[in-house]
Amino acid sequence: MAINPDLDPDINPGLVPTPPSREKSRGDGLGRRLWDDPTARLALVVLGILILAIALGPLLYPGSPSAIDFGRAFQPPTWAHPLGTNDLGQDQLARLLVGGRISLAVGLAATLVGMSLGVSMGAVAGFCGGWVDSTLMRLTDLFLALPQLPLVLLVVYLFGDPVRRTLGPERGIFLLVVLVIGGLNWMAVARLVRAGFLSLKQRTFVQAAVALGAGPWRVVNNHLLPNILGPVIVAATLGVGNALLAESTLSFLGVGFPPDVPTWGRMLFDAQNYIESAPYLVLGPGLAIFLTILCINTLGDRLRDRLDPRSR
Repeated sequence: MAINPDLDPDINPGLVPTPPSREKSRGDGLGRRLWDDPTARLALVVLGILILAIALGPLLYPGSPSAIDFGRAFQPPTWAHPLGTNDLGQDQLARLLVGGRISLAVGLAATLVGMSLGVSMGAVAGFCGGWVDSTLMRLTDLFLALPQLPLVLLVVYLFGDPVRRTLGPERGIFLLVVLVIGGLNWMAVARLVRAGFLSLKQRTFVQAAVALGAGPWRVVNNHLLPNILGPVIVAATLGVGNALLAESTLSFLGVGFPPDVPTWGRMLFDAQNYIESAPYLVLGPGLAIFLTILCINTLGDRLRDRLDPRSR
């Protein structure tokens, strides 16, 4: 039988199937898709600049955040003091850079506490079901019904002084603020994880793992948790912004960190009486809080879109 040379792969190499390119699979990665989004790219760049400035700024900037000089109080922004000086003559830019470390540390630590509590409660409720699920969800509803800001103010007011005397003024208030903010922001994550577990428990691959003898820990760790990491990561990014805003609110209300600890919220609290005479005192910390929360929430929103299969 005659062979058509146009259909013979030995004669026409173009008919030989080629392996799929790996560039496309790498381009489909989450990081690449985020970077291809102009809004997410801008948020990443701005947030990266802020984090780099906070990490390296106190080491490179010559100004002191604690040096007091009443002779240069309320100086407007100059080359020597780009953000001006406060009522004590302290350099605002130096205080902003040092305070950013504390504010971001509070946001990250409080989010870690909230995520740990939320994932644990939701996983136990969704996996166990029955009366355990009902009890944990009623506890979650109870915490959701509590007014968070008044409760936070009450807890910090009642336990602030004993914790400061026991652990020190800075370490004590840091631990208290982190635990209070994180302990009151786990409920949404718990309900999210519980819903994911209830849905995944009915899937065939989970039932097959149970039939093959997999124990509860292995089922949760290897089959359930990895499949809900997407929504949890998105909730964590949004939680950082919420925790940062909560810390700024506490400091602004005067029940957060002491005056000698220049967090962004504390700087706003100290500048509230000079908004009309020295508005530049509000500009630095206010803009830092605004940009940080805006970038984090934007990245969380874009992560939600990229991790949702229905949006692809």
